[in-house]
Order: sequence, then structure tokens, then C-alpha cells
Amino acid sequence: MFSLLSGMLCFCALGCGQLTNRQADDGKRYICRAIPLTGDASCPVTLLPELNAGGQEEELRNTVMQLRETILQQKETISKQIGTINELTTKLSLCASATTDRKYDKGGTWGKDKQNTMGDVPGDPNETIDNLGKTMQGLKDRLENLEQQQMRANISGASFPSELRDLLQQRLGELEKQLLKKVSTLEAEKSMLSNATAAYRLKTESTLNALVERINELEKGGGDFISPEQFKLSLPQRTNYLYGRITKSLPEMYAFTLCMWIKSSASPGIGTPFSYGVPGQANEIVLIEWGNNPIELLINDKVAQLPLEVRDGRWHHICISWTTRDGQWEAYQDGEKLGAGDNLAAWHPIKPGGVIILGQEQDMVGGRFDAGQAFVGELSQVNIWDRVLKPVEIQSMANCTTYVPGNVVSWLASNVEVFGRGAFKRPLEICQERLPNT
Repeated sequence: MFSLLSGMLCFCALGCGQLTNRQADDGKRYICRAIPLTGDASCPVTLLPELNAGGQEEELRNTVMQLRETILQQKETISKQIGTINELTTKLSLCASATTDRKYDKGGTWGKDKQNTMGDVPGDPNETIDNLGKTMQGLKDRLENLEQQQMRANISGASFPSELRDLLQQRLGELEKQLLKKVSTLEAEKSMLSNATAAYRLKTESTLNALVERINELEKGGGDFISPEQFKLSLPQRTNYLYGRITKSLPEMYAFTLCMWIKSSASPGIGTPFSYGVPGQANEIVLIEWGNNPIELLINDKVAQLPLEVRDGRWHHICISWTTRDGQWEAYQDGEKLGAGDNLAAWHPIKPGGVIILGQEQDMVGGRFDAGQAFVGELSQVNIWDRVLKPVEIQSMANCTTYVPGNVVSWLASNVEVFGRGAFKRPLEICQERLPNT
């Protein structure tokens, strides 16, 4: 372009010089332009404003300098952009090849990254700067994505051999499983230990409470009895007004053991030596023998027949245990287990806050007794535990080798109230009168 302008300026200068030689200066200014060889040879003129020779030359010089600077700036910009493109292309190729080797060796899918991204670059250097800038921005974004993937690959250990990396990952997985298993085991052991500790604490407290009550009775002197538990309750007649009442109630229980010494020769049936009623259910726990039926255990009005025989006028030690789990029950007489069963009020908890009556069956809580179901005989050491006693514990009490008071209800003179004229509490010699062989 610079050569073209210079040629045009020389042509016009020569033409104007010839005109000056041929004709006089008329005070007007002309401009010359190039025309084709086959065109009109006349030189059309265009009038310009009147300028002196110095002003015209200065203006042309400034124009030429501006054009030259513009051309140089555009050339330098294009050169820089081409250099940047080449540099980015080289870097992009290196990153793409390194990442592709790692990605495709592991079975990954990265199909779009395999395209020739340089096809987006304009091949014509005369394209606008705006299009070139957009292309450069696109290349930079792709390069940044590749560099980030490269960095993540390096951080994740992609530079390790695949065998070593897989071995480390497998070992870490095994260690993590072992750690989790150990933590679970420790938590389970901690929970079991906590439950066992709580149960032992409750058992200990219950036993201590029973011992404290017994000590209190001993300190009071026990009335006319040798010890607080050495007495019997006598109910000699079958009426609806002779009975004993335990001053304590039962808590909510999911298992229990009821033990007592019993003596009766009544016929037919010994009646109801024990009953426990709660609001809404008068037959929560009942031990009854009426008519010619065997002794029955009622829990929540559900019935199980017990293979016990005590109508011989002699002292017998009987124990009945029950648990809400599947409604399992066991019956002992004189230390020997005579019967067992299940499905007796299964999963039913014993309700709290009821009334315990000795010698009568309750048709309503604490009353409405039927003389036909009254107990006739004698009772002693009626104790209740909130657990199933072991056979050895029951046998030791039946043999009079040990005495263990109930942790829920214990047989104490202060815990038994007597109602009705003819019913009474009397001392009982230790194991002499109660032994079955005496």
C-alpha cells in the first residue's frame, strides 16, 4: 500500500509540473489519479481548497506517517497473535496427548476432545480482530480445562503405576472395613455392658430395698414373730369377707416369679390363694382352683392349667414363673419342675398400680368377692420377683436351705393386712411345720 501511494504521488507531481510549464498558474489546485491504459487519456481535475505549497506538503507527510504507523501496528498485532496461536497450539497438543494416554488406557470416553480444535482458527489473516479474539478465548478455555484435568490426575496419583495404585486402594479398603468392623464391635460391647450394668444396678437396688425393709422389721422387734417373715396367714372359712391384702402394688413387669408356701385340704378346690387386679382387668394375675378343675394360672384373663396337687392338708412350696416373651411359663412344686408351656398372654406386660388380694378372686379391683371362689387354708412367705428365678434358687428355698425375699413384694408382717373376723396372722416355726415330710 505504501508503494502504491508513493507511485500516485509521483505521477501527480510529474503531471502537475508539465502543466506548470505549459500554462500559467490560474490560482487553482488540481489532483491527479491513475487511469487504465485503455481509458480516456484526459485528466479530469478536482478542485481543492486553495492551499499554499508548504501546507499541502505538510498534510501529505502527516497522512503518509499515519498510514505507516497504522500498517505497522496492524502487522505487529497480527504477528503477536500468530505467535500466541502457535504457542497455544503446541501446549494444547502436549496436554491433549498426555491426558488422552491416561484417559483412554482406563476405558474412559472422551470423544469430543479428540477433534481438531485448530480448525476453529481463521486461516485468512485479514479476518476481523473480533473473530480472532473469540477464537483465542475458546482456545484458552480448553487449555485451562486440560490443565485442571492434568492437575487432578496428578493429585489422584495417576503418575503411580496402575498395579501399585490398585494395590494401595485395595489395602486401604480392607483397612477401612476392619476399622468399621472393630468400631461396630466396640459399640455393641459397650451397649451390652451398659445394659448389663443397668440391670445389675436395678437388681442390686431392689435387693437392698428388700433387705432394708427386713432390717427395719427386725429393729421394730417383729411383734410376736421370731423374724418378720416367720408367720402365716390363716383363712379357715369359705366366705367372701375373709382375706388378706398386700399393702404394696406391682410395677410394670415383663416377667415375674411368684412363690409361696401353701397348706389346704379344702374340697372341692382350694379356691383362690392369690389374685392381682388392675383398672380395666380384674384378672391380671390369678391363681385359682375351683370345683374339680386343676389349678389354673390366669394372666390378662388368659388361662393355663398347672399340674400341681396341694389338697392333702400338708405344707407345699410352689413357684410359678412367666415371661412375656412367647408367654412362656413354668410350674414348680416342692423344688421340682412339674410343668411348662407357652403362648400364655404372649407379649403382654403386667400392668402396674393394681391390688393384691390373698384368699379371694376379684370381680372388680379390690372387691366384689365370690364365696364360692374363696381360699380355705394357710399361706406363708408369698414373695414376687420381677424376673424368672433359676431352678437352683427355687430348690434352695423349697429345701429350707436359704430364704430370698422378693425384690418386688416381700413377705413381711407389716406388708400384710388381714380383713374379716376369723382371719389372722400367726407365728410359724422355721421350716419345722412347713417341711413336706413332717
